[in-house]
Amino acid sequence: MTRSWVPSLQSRLVVSTVLLLTVVFLVVGVGAALSLRGYLYRQLDDQVTEIARFRSDPPPGDPDRRPPPPDAGGGFVGGGPDRPANTLEVTVDDGRIVRAVLIGRPGTSRPVDPAQVAPAIATTPGRPPHTLDLEGLGRFRFAAATGQDGTVTVVGLSTDALENTVGELVVREAVIFGIGVVLAGVAAAYTTRRTLRPLHRVSATARRVSELPLASGEVELAERVPDADADPRSEVGQVGAALNRMLGHVGDALAARQDSETRLRRFVADASHELRTPLAAIRGYNELAARRAEDLPPEVAGLLDRMGSQTQRMTALVEDLLLLARLDAGRPLARERVDLARLVVDAVTDAHVAAPDHRWSLDLPGGDDDGDAPALEVVGDPERLHQVVANLLANARTHTPEGTLVTVTLRAATVDGRAVVRLEVVDDGPGIPPDLLPHVAERFARGDTGRARTTGSTGLGLSIVAAVVAEHGGRLDITSRPGETRFVVDLPAGPTTAARAPAVPEGGLSSRP
Repeated sequence: MTRSWVPSLQSRLVVSTVLLLTVVFLVVGVGAALSLRGYLYRQLDDQVTEIARFRSDPPPGDPDRRPPPPDAGGGFVGGGPDRPANTLEVTVDDGRIVRAVLIGRPGTSRPVDPAQVAPAIATTPGRPPHTLDLEGLGRFRFAAATGQDGTVTVVGLSTDALENTVGELVVREAVIFGIGVVLAGVAAAYTTRRTLRPLHRVSATARRVSELPLASGEVELAERVPDADADPRSEVGQVGAALNRMLGHVGDALAARQDSETRLRRFVADASHELRTPLAAIRGYNELAARRAEDLPPEVAGLLDRMGSQTQRMTALVEDLLLLARLDAGRPLARERVDLARLVVDAVTDAHVAAPDHRWSLDLPGGDDDGDAPALEVVGDPERLHQVVANLLANARTHTPEGTLVTVTLRAATVDGRAVVRLEVVDDGPGIPPDLLPHVAERFARGDTGRARTTGSTGLGLSIVAAVVAEHGGRLDITSRPGETRFVVDLPAGPTTAARAPAVPEGGLSSRP
């Protein structure tokens, strides 16, 4: 499933600022344009009304030599004070157009076809100025006045100059406001970036803490938000201060956990060490008593035998606990060249003797079950490595029914560019319960079904395997499903094996099913 893109806080702030300014500029621009247009139309209405009134009473003589109206407003919107540009005069007598003239620049005029100005007849004296679109002439603002002879003079002033003025204002506003929005966006991006830097530093601190291995072991939680970003007088400072307090509490909890784990491990190590002496004495006395079993009643001899087996089991448990305690304490293991192939052959042979009802299969490169196999060397502790193989085989033997096929495979391989010796132990038993699988290598982990407690497992075998493998720089992978449980151990190869380690083939010895 693809994750949808989520905008950052900085981008949202910048976009919000730009959108807000755009809305403000649109409101201001539209308001200014409408206000200017209304103001100019009011001026034009005053002019056209005055012109119509003065043109309705011409003096004797040439009708085109009329005196201009008084210049109360500093000139006309459409032209000069004496002859406004594009002025349309229509004389109406008894509902008929008797004269229609279009006056251009001062001193120029031309007659107009009455059919073109026919809509102007609807303009009556006393009606407020209104706008008409005349075909072939354009838009005009008309007003009318009645002369002394009863004729009606209709005067129209072109609105082209007015609309051009408003249009030019709109264009200039768009350019100026557009530049303003761009500059505001740049300024907002710069400002928000500087403002959010403390928050980024707080986030970086939290990210570094989240990457620390806090699950186990001793943890030095020294990460803190800088004092400059933890000032409670600001919102970001309050977050930083709260994070510092939380990190302090987490650090105290980790220290308490580590102290508790240390004391528990010390107790286990001390108790295990102290138990070795009495257990050795019990075993000695038991063996001494067993030598005279013929002088004892049969039931007492059986009890002695039972006590001896339980003493051996307890001794093994104490030894396992001591081993884990040594590994926890970081005590170094022996380091020598170990022929893992020979070690695996011996362990499989022992497992075959211990569980003859299981079916055992050994797969070695160029060898067979009789042990004729090339050396696959690693560097490590031979006793502990033998314990790893023996525990894996004992786990398969103990937790699977009779007749189960257990296959042991050993190969030299290259994983992630590193030469390793890979050991696989695969059985076709009932598998590990899914809820137990993530915890199967933890200490004292035991399942109640399939792989039951009735087998006598201590729950330490796989935890020892995981600890020894990790101490050798290797890796343990466990996968399971009904009919196949797979344990894969990768150990760094020795010099001889590394020189001939092939890459793991696709779908071959992969530790993932």
